[in-house]
Amino acid sequence: MPGKTICMWSGPRNVSTAVMYSFAQRADTEVIDEPLYGYYLTRTSTEHPAEKVVVDAMDTSADSVIKDTIVKAPSRPFRFLKQMAHHSRELDLSFLSLTDNVLLTRSPDYVVASLRHQIPNPALADTAFDAQVRIVEHLEQNNQAACVVDSADLLANPEGMLKALCNKLNMPFDAAMLSWPAGPKPYDGVWAPWWYDNVHRSTGFAAPRNTPADVPAHLTDLVDQCQPLYRKLLQHRLTPQGS
Repeated sequence: MPGKTICMWSGPRNVSTAVMYSFAQRADTEVIDEPLYGYYLTRTSTEHPAEKVVVDAMDTSADSVIKDTIVKAPSRPFRFLKQMAHHSRELDLSFLSLTDNVLLTRSPDYVVASLRHQIPNPALADTAFDAQVRIVEHLEQNNQAACVVDSADLLANPEGMLKALCNKLNMPFDAAMLSWPAGPKPYDGVWAPWWYDNVHRSTGFAAPRNTPADVPAHLTDLVDQCQPLYRKLLQHRLTPQGS
């Protein structure tokens, strides 16, 4: 039986690295960190931390990344690719027919409040909400299931949400997914020193935030732009399974 490739299309600051660490604990799963990031950086005018380091280290040809990494047969029963949805912005999405696709989202106020520390003046395109909706619409148009995980649900009930996600993906749940060792990982992207400080200190999913997001006044309009896109994503929201 051929292996299954899972693409998780996340927005930034959505606990996506923690989800990658979670799947990496499975003996039957290989993980790959943002294979399209180098390609994306050659197509955007937004300045990112360590941009030259990333571009120099990665394959920046989308065609070869798709062929040699995304749709290539997995070496284990499952391959999990942590993807940023906005990295797919200019791509023909037809390759999604060859992968199982999950979207990871988060309330826009928390996304913007966190993202501004790496990108001080983010635009809608930097939040990935529009790119995530584009992926959902593509999946709908091609009769593929659109599965959306809200990071707040995941943090509130990690086991229940991971069980539901594994069930959706037709893979057995593994309790090893609930924790991981602290520190950098060999499968981290080269950008990890600039982005992964918090998750490197973690050994499992953090408790959900219960305080308001600190959104500066000049970014409240951006949050408002994101809200209808976020609501559209939540139409496909996965609910937790009994843990």
